Amino acid sequence: MFQDKIALVTGASRGIGRAIALGLAREGAHIIATARTQGGLEDLDDEIREAGGQCTLVPLDQANPEGIEKLAEIVAERWGRLDILVAAAGSLGELTPAAQVTAKTWNEVMAVNVIAPARLIRAFEPLLLKSEAGRAVFLTSGASKSCRAYWAPYAASKSALDALITSWAAEHEKKALRINLLNPGPMRTAMRKKAFPGENPDTLPPPEDLVPMVLSLVSSDSTRHGEWVDFPSET
Repeated sequence: MFQDKIALVTGASRGIGRAIALGLAREGAHIIATARTQGGLEDLDDEIREAGGQCTLVPLDQANPEGIEKLAEIVAERWGRLDILVAAAGSLGELTPAAQVTAKTWNEVMAVNVIAPARLIRAFEPLLLKSEAGRAVFLTSGASKSCRAYWAPYAASKSALDALITSWAAEHEKKALRINLLNPGPMRTAMRKKAFPGENPDTLPPPEDLVPMVLSLVSSDSTRHGEWVDFPSET
């Protein structure tokens, strides 16, 4: 289904990003995997290659003001296009009263959850438009709508992300590029464990369960655009 497609996945060293990268690779896509954790990327690379797939590893801090632009230059020189962008990297920050959130936490959360996606758009839109069927999926969260107590940085950043991606999608209504937000809901991830340490992870779906929906959204046949897509879950 994705043979010879070039797919960039951020936050690919663990959790949802890792599962999506593996799923795309198993369907034939060449994965450009980014994350801060070198070891996690190397483990991903081993698994992809054992399955017969191809992967290019790019250790990258999403908060790095130049890293995303440099990566786009490399992709342009090597492939001349980008078929799929899945932005799965995210930062939870601290769960604390809004009045006690430090500037450091605000800067980190907004840099990863809002500014980095904006830089991805700026750097990779030209390459996505060079694809016959460019597809972009950004992971959001129900926190952007629930705005629960003590979640101010994360909720605010995801609300900003929703507005950013919805506006960007509106700019491409008449083009082949399809852009969507995906809310995975509660999943068995390290971020979820940090947010809810007393929760039994076995009651949550694993990230792998999300992969078929992502593959559907980034398929050349998909016509969905500018949507907030919820992952079906009973949790």
